[in-house]
Amino acid sequence: MSTEMQKYIDEAEQALLHTYNRYQVVFDKGEGVYLYDMDGKRYLDFVSGIAVFALGYHNEAYNDALKSQIDKIIHTSNYYYNVPAIEAAKKIKEISGMDRVFFTNSGAEAVEGAIKTARKYAYLKDGKTDHEIIAMNHSFHGRTMGALSVTGNPHYREAFEPMIGNIRFADLNDFDSVMAQVTDKTCAILFETVQGEGGIYPATEEFMRKVRALCDERDILMILDEIQCGMGRTGTMFAWQRYGIRPDVMTTAKALGCGVPVGAFLMTEKVGANSLVAGDHGTTYGGNPLACAAVSKVIDLFKEQDVPANVKRVGAYLEERLCGLVKEFACVTERRGVGLLQGLVFDRPVGDIITLAMEKGLVLINAGTDIIRFVPPLVIEEKHVDDMIGILRECILQIEGERR
Repeated sequence: MSTEMQKYIDEAEQALLHTYNRYQVVFDKGEGVYLYDMDGKRYLDFVSGIAVFALGYHNEAYNDALKSQIDKIIHTSNYYYNVPAIEAAKKIKEISGMDRVFFTNSGAEAVEGAIKTARKYAYLKDGKTDHEIIAMNHSFHGRTMGALSVTGNPHYREAFEPMIGNIRFADLNDFDSVMAQVTDKTCAILFETVQGEGGIYPATEEFMRKVRALCDERDILMILDEIQCGMGRTGTMFAWQRYGIRPDVMTTAKALGCGVPVGAFLMTEKVGANSLVAGDHGTTYGGNPLACAAVSKVIDLFKEQDVPANVKRVGAYLEERLCGLVKEFACVTERRGVGLLQGLVFDRPVGDIITLAMEKGLVLINAGTDIIRFVPPLVIEEKHVDDMIGILRECILQIEGERR
C-alpha cells in the first residue's frame, strides 16, 4: 500500500464515525466490472456496492444522462412537479405492475414509508392505533428505527430498545409460524422475497401464495422488500414476479439508481386510495430531478440491454460453478440463492477468505459470519465468473493448507 493511500485511511479513522469496519483500501475509480484503488491495482468486483452498481462502472449512457440533468436542474422540492420524477414514476409502474410510487432517498426510508402506509390503511378502516405487523426472523430491512423494528435479528435491535411497538416475528417459508402470529390486529405481513443479510434464503412459491391468499382473505397488506433482490437481480425485474402474484406494497432501492442514492415504495391503487394523504409523509430530497433522471435512465438501459436475460444466463452458470466448489471442498457445505444473488455456506467464519481474496484482486462480502455473498454487477459475463472462481479457489486452498 502506498503512503498516500495509507494517509487517507488514517485521516478517515480520525474523522469518520467508526460504525464500519472497513477493508484497508481506498477505491479511486471503476471501469466495467472492475474497481481500481489509488495505487492503480485492479479488482474484480463481485459486490457492486452491495447490489447497487448493476450496470457496471463508467456506463457512458448513464453518466451522460446524469451530466445532462445536472446542467438543467438538480433540486426543486416536492412543492413543484418535475419531468424526471414523472417519467421515472411511469417507467417503474410499467416494470413493476404497481400503481402508485413514492420516491425516497434510501431503502430504509422506503421501508419506513411502507410501515406508515400499512398503519394508515388499517387506521382508516377502524380508527384504532393498535395494529400489528408480522415480520420475519433473520430478516434485514435497514438501520432507521422503524426499519430496525421489523428487522428479525435481536442483536441489531437490543441497544436501541424500545423499538416501535406491535411487531411480531415469524419464520420465512413456515406458513404455520405466520398463522401463529396472526391476530385481529394484524395489518401487514412484511418480508424480503429473498433474504439477503440473513443468509440468502429465497421465499418459496408455496409460502408466497399462502401469504397472498391469507392477506386477501383478511384484508391484510402483503409488503415485499425488494431492496436487494429486486431490479433484475434474480432474473425478473422484481423477484416476486416469478410467482405470478402481486404484493400490496413493495420497497426498492439499491440498483434502482445504480449509484445515485434513491429508493421507492410502491402500492396498488386500492392501497394508494386508502392510506397516505397530503401531510402524512414527505421528504425534502425524495424524487428530485437528479435522482429520478438516474432511475429513468437505469430502467431504459435495463430494457435496451435485456439485463434480466443476462442474469438468467450468467446466474445459471454462477450456480453451476459454485456448486462445483461445494463438491470439491469439505469446508463448503451449501450453495443457495437465485440469479446473481448467491451465497456459499462454509463450516466456519469466512472473514479470512474475503480478506485474502481482496489481496488477490477480488472483492467479496459476507452474509452472516459463515456465508460469502455474491452480488456482482448484472452485466458480468461467464468469463468473469471463471476468473472469480479461480481466485476464490486459490484462497480456499491456501487457507485450508494453513489450517493443516
